[in-house]
Amino acid sequence: MRVTVVDDSVIVREGLRRLLESEGHHVVDTLAHPGTVAAAVAERTPDAVVLDIRMPPTFTDEGLHTAAALRREHPGLAVLVLSQHAVPEYATRLLDGGARATGYLLKDRILEPWQLSQTLARLAEGGCVVDPDVVGDLLATRRNTDRLSCLTEREHDVLRLMAEGLSDKGIAQRLFVSANTVGTHVQRIFRKLDLPDGVEDNRRVLAVLALLQAR
Repeated sequence: MRVTVVDDSVIVREGLRRLLESEGHHVVDTLAHPGTVAAAVAERTPDAVVLDIRMPPTFTDEGLHTAAALRREHPGLAVLVLSQHAVPEYATRLLDGGARATGYLLKDRILEPWQLSQTLARLAEGGCVVDPDVVGDLLATRRNTDRLSCLTEREHDVLRLMAEGLSDKGIAQRLFVSANTVGTHVQRIFRKLDLPDGVEDNRRVLAVLALLQAR
């Protein structure tokens, strides 16, 4: 996979580059300023962009604005935003315009090269990945909302792992149940959240959006 890395810290940029290259990815650019991203992506045409949230000039939410612009200009591009802290509001804003091929992950979550590579692979397939800590915070504060209150405890567990980007098989391994059982829970979640019929991956993304947008 061709990847562009954006972070104002040279240590982080080089660390991510080495992690990605150790997994066989080709890092086409390492950029320090969000203002250079649009032109670089247009020229290099990467498959994915990995970027920090807090970058120059204000060190607040430049990464979110950059991610939104990239998704508008390059709908098929996988975008992974990395954050130092679990901020549910950031995840909600990032995915507000759609969750397809988009991820929000804590930097501390990346302990091994394969974790970053696996996340990018999920995004490249059109999936959505939200950090487990953020998902946990969202469920803790929103599980009693009208949209989510219809779900059982087990269905909440499945939705949480779905938001982390896990497949039915991956969810089954985490919950120590069969993939068929997970599939049944997933279909019930789709039905209870009144998600339209369509491609399975799209419905999974819509389910994650339902979690993020619940009030």
